[in-house]
Amino acid sequence: MRTTKIVQKILANYEGETPGVKANLARILMEGKLGGTGKVIILPVDQGFEHGPARNYAVNPDGYDPHYHYQLAIDAGLNAFASPLGMLEAGADTFAGQIPTILKVNSANSLMSETAGKNQAVTGSVDDALRLGCAAIGFTIYPGSDCQLDMYEEIREMRREAAAKGVATVIWSYPRGEAVTKDGETAIDVAAYAAQIAALLGAHIIKIKLSTDHLMLPEAKKVYEKEKIPVATQAERVRHCMQASFAGRRIVVFSGGAAKGADAVYDDARAIRDGGGNGSIIGRNSFQRPREDALAMLAKLVDIYKGRA
Repeated sequence: MRTTKIVQKILANYEGETPGVKANLARILMEGKLGGTGKVIILPVDQGFEHGPARNYAVNPDGYDPHYHYQLAIDAGLNAFASPLGMLEAGADTFAGQIPTILKVNSANSLMSETAGKNQAVTGSVDDALRLGCAAIGFTIYPGSDCQLDMYEEIREMRREAAAKGVATVIWSYPRGEAVTKDGETAIDVAAYAAQIAALLGAHIIKIKLSTDHLMLPEAKKVYEKEKIPVATQAERVRHCMQASFAGRRIVVFSGGAAKGADAVYDDARAIRDGGGNGSIIGRNSFQRPREDALAMLAKLVDIYKGRA
């Protein structure tokens, strides 16, 4: 596999990393229809753990089958497929080598009580990722949760082990919990803070949500207003989150969120592109659609990231 100059430039930002980590990042960056462009689209299917099976797959029952998601990601020409241990194991042999995979190594579920605190259980390991041939592990942190410090310590150790074994690390950085209001979960000051925390924890790829122009933290709001940081448009907010991710020295992908209309998905992608983001990690907005509709939508997203739409 030969890497493009764009990908080589991205990899050069990861100083001090092992050749194995860089090789696995290159696997993701060079895969699929966006291979070599520096842009990526990743299919994440961990929502069955998070929300339960019917809420995620009843609208498109093919989604109950792990092979469906592997094949969707491959046929759409995506850069990678991310999922928890059981789903990856269910197709690991059939689809070996056909698409880079990311093992989601921690998960929460909707059966926890409101008093349990916002946290996730570790459900996979670096050795599982190696056994399954994964390019990376994925780990969720909840900045704002009373459990956040434990989560940071967990990913510190898993990231250290993964890097030593040549496996890259993706951090889902989702503000959530006791210190964050509902509006604050997607506030731009909090989103940028979440991206910075993930970068500082050593994430090779950062996954965050698209943000609103709301400012939650009073001390941060003073700075945003004094320095006139532009956050009025979605593209400006993406650009600011890239600044928070070591001035764009880290790969940042933005989640698709809950299912919505195709035009809204396309508008989000254009904002990510125009703001200098690296791409989308889009789950429910793809696999909850009929297969042909999902493939058509993902094809248009590829065109958007290539500047064709």
